[in-house]
Amino acid sequence: MDQNLSEPIPPDHQLPSASSGDAAKPPRKRRQWLWILLLLGFAIILVLILRHHDDSAKTATAGAGGRRGFGGPVTLTVATAQKGDIGVYRDAIGTVTPVYTASIYNQVTGVITDVHYREGQTVRKGDPLVDIDPRQYQAQVESAQGALERDTNLLAQAKMDLDRYQNAWDRKAIAKQQLDDQEKIVAQDEGLVKSDQGTLDFDKVQLSYCHMVAPFTGRVGLRLVDPGNLVQSSGSTVLAVITQVQPITVVFTLAQDYLSDVFAQKGRGVGLNVDAYDREQTKKIAAGKLLALDNQIDTTTGTIKLRAIFDNRDGSLFPNQFVNTRLLVTTEHGVTLIPSSSIQHNGDTSFVYVIANGAANLKDIKPGVSDHGVTAVEGINPGDQLATSSFEKLQSGSKVNISKQPLPQDTAESNAP
Repeated sequence: MDQNLSEPIPPDHQLPSASSGDAAKPPRKRRQWLWILLLLGFAIILVLILRHHDDSAKTATAGAGGRRGFGGPVTLTVATAQKGDIGVYRDAIGTVTPVYTASIYNQVTGVITDVHYREGQTVRKGDPLVDIDPRQYQAQVESAQGALERDTNLLAQAKMDLDRYQNAWDRKAIAKQQLDDQEKIVAQDEGLVKSDQGTLDFDKVQLSYCHMVAPFTGRVGLRLVDPGNLVQSSGSTVLAVITQVQPITVVFTLAQDYLSDVFAQKGRGVGLNVDAYDREQTKKIAAGKLLALDNQIDTTTGTIKLRAIFDNRDGSLFPNQFVNTRLLVTTEHGVTLIPSSSIQHNGDTSFVYVIANGAANLKDIKPGVSDHGVTAVEGINPGDQLATSSFEKLQSGSKVNISKQPLPQDTAESNAP
């Protein structure tokens, strides 16, 4: 026995090596099981997330059901549909434009002696504005007057001689040539007198340019020149700018698609009411009338210019001011009017909640013209009560409580007990 145990093992009976292919299989199986466990873990987590989301959705749905009236009556405010008139307006942006604007230039050369106006002053027609040193022009007027007087007397003398020659010719005392010569001398003197009169008139006009006055009633701008400044007749110095502000106009544009609506009115729209509003369209500045329409459409914009006139007695409209205009094209009479806030929308469908017998009933409507929070509609009757708040809680058939006071923001989001 001992001998057999000590005998060497034959080479063909050696144990298999640990690096063989059979020994590598158990680690690969362990990795596969690890991946399976990881996937199972992810699946369990996903199921838990989906279940939590489903529970949250059910809770939200249940809460929404309570808010929509299943938990009790909805407290809201109402308004009553009225029968009345509403205007059809066309809105546009306009520019305040003075009826007259004048830039006063000097027409003679000279030194400015006086500036009579104050900056921003309202001047009347004929009020003095600027004076230029008139002395040289007064001298020219006096010279022209002297020449006119001299030539006028020469003409009178020539006419006296002509009368003498005429009498002498009647007596055959002089030759006919002498009479004819005197007639031409009289004609020459008459032409000279006319020339002198023209020179005098021109010099008087030049003298008048030394005293500039307001051509119309308006407001003067900032002072542009001072006494002592030298101005040239060939220059382009503006001495004063005057704009008429009472009345004043607003120029605005209207799309060509609405031109037929204007022309359909009496007088092709002239005289239609036009309101001017501030930039936010919240404050009405002035009310006026349509004065005129331009004679052609602007092909680049497809619009036409219109001019409206305003009295502007309070001076609320200022030249070159931008305003929002509203042109009243026509008025719809006897229509059903409701607050615009009561109208709800679902895609292309418009509807309201009509309150009757303590419940809200959804009713489809057809909205029309809107103006300042009021809309003309078809589909309901004057006198119907309409919900104007708590729309997030309402559905057709919801029981309601009517509040006579406006609901605060936090109250509007909760149900009445």
